Amino acid sequence: MFIEVLKSKIHQASITGANLNYIGSITIDEDLMDAARLIENEKVHVLNLNNGERIETYVIKGNRGSGEICLNGAAARKVIVGDIIIIMSFAMMNSEEAKLFKPTIVFPDTNTNKLI
Repeated sequence: MFIEVLKSKIHQASITGANLNYIGSITIDEDLMDAARLIENEKVHVLNLNNGERIETYVIKGNRGSGEICLNGAAARKVIVGDIIIIMSFAMMNSEEAKLFKPTIVFPDTNTNKLI
């Protein structure tokens, strides 16, 4: 049997943009992606701490070192610039792997989204 477990998390980053006129997804600074072990097009859950919204979308690369976290498409209506969010990805693994697995958790500076 396989179970779904937390693979990685960016804990409390700030929204820097909301682009309604884009095809969709969340744009994340490539430095944050690397630190959290996220890859382009990976499905993520986005939790907005300011308003309680929870959405699923997929990752696209933002400019490295920019601190960019931008929700695009319809999801842009669920945030405003400055909202604090959590981004989580999950992985399927068997129970034995899951017992040993340690997720990657990144705590960026919430003012700049840069790695601390």
